[in-house]
Amino acid sequence: MPKNQPPAAARRRRRATVVAVAAAGLLLSGCGPAEEGPPVLTWYINPDDGGQAALAQKCTADAGGDYRIEVTLLPSDASSQREQLARRLAAGDTSLDIMSLDPPFIPELAEPGFLAPVPADVAQRTTGNTLEGALAGAMWKDELVTVPFWANTQILWYRKSVAEAAGLDMSGSVTWDQIIDAARDQDKHLGVQGARAESMTVWVNALIESSGENIVTNPEATADEVRLGLESEAGRKAAEIVATIGREGLGGPGLPTQAENESMLQFQGQRGSFMVNWPFVWPATNAGVDAGNLDASLIEDIGWGVYPQTVEGTPSAPPLGGINLGVGSESRNPELAYQAIECIVSTENQVEYFVTNGNPPSDSTAYDDPSIIEQFPMAETIRESLDQSAPRPQTPYYNEVSTGIQQNWAPPSGVDPDTTPKNTSDFITEVLRGERLL
Repeated sequence: MPKNQPPAAARRRRRATVVAVAAAGLLLSGCGPAEEGPPVLTWYINPDDGGQAALAQKCTADAGGDYRIEVTLLPSDASSQREQLARRLAAGDTSLDIMSLDPPFIPELAEPGFLAPVPADVAQRTTGNTLEGALAGAMWKDELVTVPFWANTQILWYRKSVAEAAGLDMSGSVTWDQIIDAARDQDKHLGVQGARAESMTVWVNALIESSGENIVTNPEATADEVRLGLESEAGRKAAEIVATIGREGLGGPGLPTQAENESMLQFQGQRGSFMVNWPFVWPATNAGVDAGNLDASLIEDIGWGVYPQTVEGTPSAPPLGGINLGVGSESRNPELAYQAIECIVSTENQVEYFVTNGNPPSDSTAYDDPSIIEQFPMAETIRESLDQSAPRPQTPYYNEVSTGIQQNWAPPSGVDPDTTPKNTSDFITEVLRGERLL
């Protein structure tokens, strides 16, 4: 059993809380009529381009009749995925053999004991080459509670022509202040995500983590005792960056509703300059060129580097995304589920998943594969970024923290360095204490 398990009483209270959420919806059960043949493992997957379903078929074939993997599709947005899985786990659903989990929601599921422990030998075999950021996002209370599958990160994309005109040396690190000045001086737009959505939490967290601070300073605390690090020099600097881009119109006219895809489209246009975004940008832009929707010269004008520094001289902490694989504590076949997970996350399969679906590996050695290097020339930058990336606040109360940030930091033009960090901190604290509603 892993160390640092919560006391039984605390686990029961946490389980009761989530069960109350489950009672508001349908009571979902994985029970069904017995089937002949090998045990069936149900893998709840997030939407992709068919890669997880293909890996399920591949690992079923490799199992030699020991098990069969069937996939069940979760909703498209992460919050709905969290809600459905939490309800099923709280209801004791036995069909949750394998789950594709967004890293920010792992503590909420691990704390009440909803996740089956990762066997020590499985942990050793699956994490030996895992990049630091991806490994951090798979843990809770210093214990591995899920297995890293694929890991995502944002990098800095830039138009070479704009950087050259601004006199920026892109061979090393650049700061947010530098790219803001460059965009302002050349009347260009910065590609950031300013919508009231999860992407805003991603941005704010990366800015604060890149200053060496944390949004939640005591992540294992109870709701009444959670302390926030927003009222700090790091919080003020983050607010200054967001506010400057918003108030000066540097993010473009659509910034208040701009998510990842919209910022990419803006970056591809004539006023594109610098952009922070995920690696999907590269295959999407190439597809646009192949379809004749974008000029072929655009590809040659795109460069990339590690996420901008918040504080000059302090290495940035890029955003961490991706998917980890967990096993439900009520699964009838946890040993087989972890066997299947070992197959799914093999280096070979992580390479295949990146090449076919564009989702980067958590395994550092996968980036040496020639097929990845050929298809993603920025692979080394992605690997470097993942190694220094930082997860979003790891706390069982992530939903409250993230929603509080979204409500107070969007739109960017309304952010005030003097008041927004404090107002956000007060809001989240009151919500956690039950004194205010989200």
